[in-house]
Amino acid sequence: MLPLAQSDSIDTSRNRFPGLQIFPNQRALTDISNAEVIVPMRADIVPGAKFPDYELSDHTATRRKLSELQGQHPMILVLSRGGFCPKDRRQAEGLVQLHRELEVSYCRLVTISTDNITLTNEYRTGVGAHWPFLSDAGRVVQKDLDIAEYTDEKNHPMIPHVIVLEPGLVVYKIYNGYWFLGRPTLEELRQDLRAVTKNCRPDWDITTPELKAAWKEGQKELFYPYGKTYAQTLGEQD
Repeated sequence: MLPLAQSDSIDTSRNRFPGLQIFPNQRALTDISNAEVIVPMRADIVPGAKFPDYELSDHTATRRKLSELQGQHPMILVLSRGGFCPKDRRQAEGLVQLHRELEVSYCRLVTISTDNITLTNEYRTGVGAHWPFLSDAGRVVQKDLDIAEYTDEKNHPMIPHVIVLEPGLVVYKIYNGYWFLGRPTLEELRQDLRAVTKNCRPDWDITTPELKAAWKEGQKELFYPYGKTYAQTLGEQD
């Protein structure tokens, strides 16, 4: 469940749910301005920190590392319960639309779930996705990040999260998706990726005199694809 921020005082008379206890570290929901979550998992996984470079099998049983999938690009990482969850399937269906934009924005998208490889492949195919889905049936990520969804004793999934990563697996933002409305909207993800891209692309604004001069001087490494040929970038796509 989403941890709520500290409050100096709680008026328990405002509890509209008689069977629900209000704890001292909670505040009224009306005080929460957005669905953003800062520290929902292992304490050192925070904005600015480097996310672990997990290596898992993808939907084709090929071993993949997150750093290899990301390359030099911004990336959205979805930590999913799995294909059994209707919330996660609905989220993935929405991301299908966004992924078409990511492909032309030179951004990456990866999903990790606790499904086995067969179920991972079925999950990906069932929602019409075309990005890598990784299988963490051994729950390596779940245990390492301390995000076991202990309220589901049948499936033992991980608590859903969406993590926006800068190049180098640097954490930009973390969303806790235990409740569906805690997950980022497509527009929120667009805005996050705009901020990350603006920060990491030296040629974000090619109207500046400095970049115009750099192009004339042959400093092509400052412009996408940054010293590579476009043919080389095709090999990095999934």
